[in-house]
Amino acid sequence: MTRNTPTPRVDVRRADERFTTATTWLDSHHSFSFGHHHDSGNTHHGVLLVNNDDRVLPGTGFDTHPHRDMEIVTWVMEGSLVHQDSTGHSGVIYPGLAQRMSAGTGILHSEKNDSWRLRGGAAHDEPVHFVQMWVVPDEPGITPGYEQLEIEAELLSGGLVPVASGMDKHDGVSAIRIKNRYAALYAARLRPEQSVELPEAPFLHLFVPRGTVALEGAGTLGPGDAVRFTSTGGQRVTAVEPAEILVWEMHATIAA
Repeated sequence: MTRNTPTPRVDVRRADERFTTATTWLDSHHSFSFGHHHDSGNTHHGVLLVNNDDRVLPGTGFDTHPHRDMEIVTWVMEGSLVHQDSTGHSGVIYPGLAQRMSAGTGILHSEKNDSWRLRGGAAHDEPVHFVQMWVVPDEPGITPGYEQLEIEAELLSGGLVPVASGMDKHDGVSAIRIKNRYAALYAARLRPEQSVELPEAPFLHLFVPRGTVALEGAGTLGPGDAVRFTSTGGQRVTAVEPAEILVWEMHATIAA
C-alpha cells in the first residue's frame, strides 16, 4: 500500500457501466474487475478491491469456496444470507447486521439464501440482496477470523454510522474491526430530504444500493450508482426518496 496524495477528482460511475454476472440463481453487478471480468484500468479504488451488488434466489447460493489475505465485509439490504466457514462460524446475516470475515492464511466459506435450514420452518421465497466488499489487509498471513455486529438502532439516527473500521479514531466505537488501519466503512439510511456530509480523505467510495440521492456538485444518483473521490470530501448527500448509502473512507491505496 502507498499513502501518496492523488490529484483531486470526483468520478461518477453509473449502475449500467458495471460488469454483470447472471446465472439461473445469481444476479451480480461488479464495480471493479472480478472473476472473468477484467479491465486493467478498473481494478480497485484506494484499498477497495471488490464492491459486488448481489441478488441470490432462495434455496441457492455460493457453495464452499476459499479466500486468502482479504478483509471481506458483507452488508445485507433485503432478505437473509446464511454464512458458514471452516473456522466453525455459522449464522444468518440480515439487514442491520454487519459481518466481517478475515481470510488471512486461508478460509473456506459458503453463503446461501436458505435460512430455514438453520431456523426450521417452511422455505421462504424471498431473494436476498446484499453488497459484499473486499479490502486488502495491512499485512498477509494473519489468523483467519470472523465478527458480526447488530447496528440497526444506530442506523435510525440517519447519520453516517461506522460499520467496519481499522482506523484509530474508531477505537471504542461500536463498529466491527478490520485489519486495515487506513480504512473505514460507513452506512446511512436516509429519509427524504435528510442529508449527511461525506468525510474528507485521499480516497472515498460512495455506493447507493437502494433509493435515490442528490450529491452536492454532481447531481442525482440512483440504485447501483457509485462515486470515486480522490483528495476531496465534505460534499453533502441528500435523499430524494428513502435511500441507503455505503461510504468507504480510505487513507491509502494499493501500490501500482
